[in-house]
Amino acid sequence: MKSVYNIMWITLCAGFFSCSSDILDLKPKTELAADAYFQTAEQFGAALNGAYATLQEGDMYGNWYVFSEIPSDNTRNQLSGSVTDQDEFDKFYIRTTNPYIANFWNMSYKGINRVNTVLGRIDNVSIDPTLSDRYKREGKFLRALMYFNLVRVYGDVPLVLKEISISESYDIVRESKDAVYAQIISDLKDAQALPASYTADGDVGRATSGAARALLGEVYLTLNNFTEAETVLAEVVNSGRYALLENTPGSLNRDGYAAVFNPGNHNHRESVFDVQFKKGGFGEGSSFPNNFAPENSGTNVVPLGSTGGNNVPEMDIYDACEEGDLRRDFSMSLGYNDVRLEGAWVDSRYVCKFMDVPYQSGDSNNDFPVIRYADVLLMYAEALNQNGKTDRACDYLNQVRRRGFGYQTAEASPVDIRTADRNEFFLAVEHERRVELAFEGHRWFDLVRTGRALEVLTAKGFKLNASNLTCPIPQKQIDVNPKLSQNNYEIIPK
Repeated sequence: MKSVYNIMWITLCAGFFSCSSDILDLKPKTELAADAYFQTAEQFGAALNGAYATLQEGDMYGNWYVFSEIPSDNTRNQLSGSVTDQDEFDKFYIRTTNPYIANFWNMSYKGINRVNTVLGRIDNVSIDPTLSDRYKREGKFLRALMYFNLVRVYGDVPLVLKEISISESYDIVRESKDAVYAQIISDLKDAQALPASYTADGDVGRATSGAARALLGEVYLTLNNFTEAETVLAEVVNSGRYALLENTPGSLNRDGYAAVFNPGNHNHRESVFDVQFKKGGFGEGSSFPNNFAPENSGTNVVPLGSTGGNNVPEMDIYDACEEGDLRRDFSMSLGYNDVRLEGAWVDSRYVCKFMDVPYQSGDSNNDFPVIRYADVLLMYAEALNQNGKTDRACDYLNQVRRRGFGYQTAEASPVDIRTADRNEFFLAVEHERRVELAFEGHRWFDLVRTGRALEVLTAKGFKLNASNLTCPIPQKQIDVNPKLSQNNYEIIPK
């Protein structure tokens, strides 16, 4: 789907999709230009591409680790210099003026605005009804994904489902989480009618029926609706469209797991929905290799560009990996050999799951996996267990474990887990999700949705309370619209 994020859109969106940094601006500023533009299927396709493109942004999935990994026991921010913006997430003292919460809010609503523009205008133009329906369902998937992230980060949020004027934006208030989740579910149910796959090169990687069902399953898990979660996730598992990438038969190896993250292996059978990136100087590359390489590591880890030293793995997750788990050393490293010091070892932990040779600094080929099939299998196992089907749940958990320890997924192995104890299995799948999906943006939200965040993190010395499970609303939004209420985010003395 590399043409989804096309250079043409950069020029296009500048004309009529500006989003104010000061207010919740959900209406294109040059309305006349927008009215004149939306006339053909190609134009609506380009507009929808713009909604996909927001997912690439640093303020969206480019920095998703700040919201999803750093608050957890998986990673921390770099500790050098005067860095505090990410440290606030690690130690739970997030200011209302923190730029990450402000920029994520703005980019999310920019994407929602682009979707709402397409949905609000497409029925006014005569285009092929099959294509029109597909575009609307793709838009609803994207809107649901963005609102799912917003409601998990902030709790109650404005629920805007149509284009509005700037003056109307001043009357926006926060809707309850229940109302937001109801809309997410409605959008994803509509999106289930999307194609199961695409054949055209420019469409591969777009939202599919499988992606809609998988995301809906995660939403149901978040709401503790395990019956519906089991049903919809079973449809994904039984579709036969997805599979874990297998290790090479023979001696124990991690070939299958590594292939999932190979920067040259996009949109494979394990991909359910990825944020698409492509290097080459087009402005569509990912920054993960440069961003995660140890600070001051030069070209020892990434051969080109800057080194950010961000998203540093904690020893806690390294030590949590069992003996023989081949995913550990693929996903993270304790340091590197420095050629500047005659190959001397430098202790400096870093995430190495997303590695590539950049075209230029911050321009790599790594897609970001929002949902992959291993995630689906583990969610399905969790739902089965919660519904009292622990014996069956073990089968799906073990497929993932086997691959992680170097075995074939369909063959019994020494690392298989067999238990009829529901609580024991609950902890087993929690652990498996942590190591299998490490640094992919799940750990913090898994702990929150299962009600385990306070218990797990306080036992490890983190100082937080229930008010810290959602972020403050950006102060700038409240300054321009006092009708927006603020979260009661309590900063505990450290």
